[in-house]
Amino acid sequence: MADNNPRSVDPATLEMIDRASEAAVATAWDRLESQEPQCGFGRLGICCRNCTMGPCRIDPFGEGADRGVCGATADTIVARNLLRALLSGAAAHSDHGRDIVHALALAAKGKSEAYRIKGPEKLRGLAREYGIAEKDRSDEEVASDLAQFLLAEFGKQEGVLANLARVPEQQQKNWAALGVTPRGVDRDIVTGMHMTHIGVDNDPEHLILGSVRAALADGWGGSMIATDVSDVLFGEPQPTRSLANLGVLKEDEVNLVVHGHEPTLSEVIVAAASDPELLALAESKGAKGINLAGICCTANEILMRHGIPLAGNFLQQELAIITGVVDAMVVDVQCIMPAIARLQECFHTKIFSTSSKAQFPGMTHIEFHEDEAMETAKKLVRLAIENFANRSPEKVCVPKQKEGLVAGFTTEDIFTFLGGRYRPSYRPLNAGIQTGRVRGLAGVVGCNNARFTHDRYHLEMGKELIRNEVLVVQTGCSAIACAKAGLLAPEAAEKYAGKGLQEICRAVGIPPVLHVGSCVDNSRILTAIVEVVKEGGLGDSMDKVPVAGAAPEWMSEKAISIGMYVVASGIFTVVNPPLPVQGSRQVEELLTKTFEQHFGAAWAFEEDPIKGAHLMSDHIDRKRRELGLPPLMYEVPYAPKGNDDPDG
Repeated sequence: MADNNPRSVDPATLEMIDRASEAAVATAWDRLESQEPQCGFGRLGICCRNCTMGPCRIDPFGEGADRGVCGATADTIVARNLLRALLSGAAAHSDHGRDIVHALALAAKGKSEAYRIKGPEKLRGLAREYGIAEKDRSDEEVASDLAQFLLAEFGKQEGVLANLARVPEQQQKNWAALGVTPRGVDRDIVTGMHMTHIGVDNDPEHLILGSVRAALADGWGGSMIATDVSDVLFGEPQPTRSLANLGVLKEDEVNLVVHGHEPTLSEVIVAAASDPELLALAESKGAKGINLAGICCTANEILMRHGIPLAGNFLQQELAIITGVVDAMVVDVQCIMPAIARLQECFHTKIFSTSSKAQFPGMTHIEFHEDEAMETAKKLVRLAIENFANRSPEKVCVPKQKEGLVAGFTTEDIFTFLGGRYRPSYRPLNAGIQTGRVRGLAGVVGCNNARFTHDRYHLEMGKELIRNEVLVVQTGCSAIACAKAGLLAPEAAEKYAGKGLQEICRAVGIPPVLHVGSCVDNSRILTAIVEVVKEGGLGDSMDKVPVAGAAPEWMSEKAISIGMYVVASGIFTVVNPPLPVQGSRQVEELLTKTFEQHFGAAWAFEEDPIKGAHLMSDHIDRKRRELGLPPLMYEVPYAPKGNDDPDG
């Protein structure tokens, strides 16, 4: 094998990659090497197989075919491909939202052992927002009406999404002028798919605007619904301390790892793992307890509500099994590598798939249904316990690395932390930006990508932003990356942050990098910026706020949808790798330049995480100048000279 060091900056990951090599077990990095060279046409977005006259590809050097068989240009092919990829991502997150609402409807019947209303204040707040009667009614009655109201948002045929009432007026006007106002979640995804069919939409700009509409239906519709209803059903997250990295796995306990994205089962597994009967069974098998840990966004969901430790992010799912101590891994949907099924041949781990939407050859399928949630959860925990005795001691290798963290911040929590229990407010945050103590805000989110050094891009970007007085919020695998490096601990402010940000963090008792949930919870970033606008003093629309976003190691189609709804909501966003659009100058310029005129924000492509952080700081500085804000209170390491427009 090649030198492992470039594969990750995380010591635990590097240790387990070496362990995999010794055991002759292939990992994602090995499979990537076997794929080289990867298809250049695909990376540029200029191959099309939307009909069987193809596949067609456009020669980027102008020496071969310049159109597909049907006559589609590179611009059309690139735009259609981007829209199709985005629709897949939007469907994934929005379908997650629909499943959560179905669980809410079950809880409303009051007959579920597994589900009940744990966030009554959030329930009542949503009811008031949507005009649902709540006075003199039980939580279950209100929840039933709320569930039916929200389910209708998915299949809505007339009007626009109800959550648009949350959007600042100027953003709504921008969307209406461009014809991208989201209508119904399913409607806009289906319409987008229709647009990409051969012989339908061939105008690149119109296709891209179709992608904007579908993304907004995800961000302000399906994803936001998922976040809101999870808070109603499972309880509103509260800041909690926990640990992150493979070192959270325990050699003397039954280890059950949940992996995926849907909390409807993992929430119930948390309860099942503390069942006295199952704990006694574990003890009878020689285990000292049951240790629950998570991978990917399921991990984030149960971390922020229960403090369950993080075993790792996307590229660590194989490595967790290679420790030799994972007795069971329970998976649902999204970001699950089919390769992990083969690891059962080398290690004792049993892997169980649970979703009706996702079966994996080689895994045992135990289908999960909400009305049998607790029964299924207990069965899975029991199977993990029974497998504890099958460990091979010679294969056990658990890294020692684990870092402390604080997670579980929400739009509502920030009110309380910033303003205090009796006067919750965003005023201290806005004032910090207005006075120059804090430069601005940044959302750093997204996946891991084996093409790039694991975690390095998240860490370098995050550290560069906070040392330059930018408060960072994170979700998903990006948050897990920074958790493993200690950036989600309050102590990180003293070690890494600029002086002004240190003062804010010290006064409030928060880390300089705030964990706000799973990848579907990027909607929390949107609603937090809305609250900043409402508080006043930083513009009347989201595109005027000194804020930027980034996905420095993205790999999933969901990230395309997330990035698109964030940009269309007025937040400048840097991504690495570039979107697969560079085979079309027209589409690339539309996304990176023309979008600024449309939405007050645009995409930027930048592989270097430090340069990416500087692009974000430049954008934040420009927004500060446009608001007439004073210079920063303290000197910062990165402060470009002059007032040239950094966004070009």
